[in-house]
Amino acid sequence: MRDRAAAAGGGTRFRRIERVMAAVNRDPLTAPHRTRNDAFIAVGLTALAVTLALFVDDGRPLGPPGWALLAGAHVPLVWRRSRPLLVLLAVAACATPYHALDYNHAVPIPATLLALYTVAATGTVRRTLLIAVVVLGPTLIVNSFTNPDGALELLRISGWIIAVLFFGVDARFYRQYVASIVERAERAERTREEEARRRVAEERLRIARDLHDLLAHSITLIGVQTSVAAHVLTADPDRLDRKAVAQALDDIAGTCRTARGELRTTLEVLRANEVSVSVGGDPMNSSGSGSGSGCADGRGPLPGLDGLPGLAQTARAAGAEVELSIHADGVPPSVGAAAYRIVQEALTNAVRHGGRDDLTVRVGLRTAERTLRVSVTDDGAGCGPGAVDGTSGFGLVGMRERARSVGGTLDAGPGPAGGFEVTAALPLPREEHR
Repeated sequence: MRDRAAAAGGGTRFRRIERVMAAVNRDPLTAPHRTRNDAFIAVGLTALAVTLALFVDDGRPLGPPGWALLAGAHVPLVWRRSRPLLVLLAVAACATPYHALDYNHAVPIPATLLALYTVAATGTVRRTLLIAVVVLGPTLIVNSFTNPDGALELLRISGWIIAVLFFGVDARFYRQYVASIVERAERAERTREEEARRRVAEERLRIARDLHDLLAHSITLIGVQTSVAAHVLTADPDRLDRKAVAQALDDIAGTCRTARGELRTTLEVLRANEVSVSVGGDPMNSSGSGSGSGCADGRGPLPGLDGLPGLAQTARAAGAEVELSIHADGVPPSVGAAAYRIVQEALTNAVRHGGRDDLTVRVGLRTAERTLRVSVTDDGAGCGPGAVDGTSGFGLVGMRERARSVGGTLDAGPGPAGGFEVTAALPLPREEHR
């Protein structure tokens, strides 16, 4: 119980300190309830002035004119933060004849200093210097007439005026400094949130591309392999080629296993991203599949150039003749993954839209001048990628996004000798190229 009471007391003190610091750091010109608060301050200074007039002997006792001038110097303080310069002029207009009549000189000093401080705290340095000259001149002149031998008094009055103005300027600079820190912190927070949203959007797009490439490739091959099995079953039922049927079904099962494994990895990355975002983490770090990363959340390597023979073999099982040529060394994982997905989508479209039984697809990869050049050419009917049954798909768009994700370019169109051709140029980073 004592610990709880101590903690509650400490929290209360901390909140009070926070409120005081917030009030100190707040801009006087935009502070809420400033007129009401200034009215309380004016009442307090008026009570202080009356106390000084009754108990401090520093000049003639106040008469009716003195009390009137004293009231006139305190009433404008109610609007000191709304009209600081006009309030200072009103205070000076009442305080100057008050001192000239040699009334109690200590009484209006708090109100005068508060008006000076407000002007310095709310204005520019140039205006503050001008106010210092304008105020010091008449003050010293009046004091020289009322107290000709008081050189020390002149120095004391000048010191107080300069000190108050300097304190007001310093408070203004301090508030500006605090405001700039707060503004930078808020801007950094906004930038961090925008960056997090951007990374989440990029990660979602990347996962969508992965799912598209995976499903389009696998489903296309399964469809082709199923057609092969159906053809074998219906071509000559009396002389059924059980080995060909078994091979087609084995190819379908292998494609399903491969697709299931890649789909599991992709979904695990997506689930890891959701957990990371829920705890305020970085989705790019959790997935590990941003540019230059070599694994997906530590669960397995990204597909790369070493997976291209498997793609070629799968396409061959679907009935296409694939000629694979790879002359590439020192390819970073991010560039290798982009090349793998481009070749995968190009092979999928070639098998899907080739339109002939003896389809030949030539796949070539080579590095030259710190660039990985990818080429996939077929001799099929030449239907563009991304078109299925006359509808537009995402194949070509996805391949171009793959190339752009590593700073490369991609072109696709009819080949020089018919068919369709996809070419990509993927730059290799200097520090990773060997």
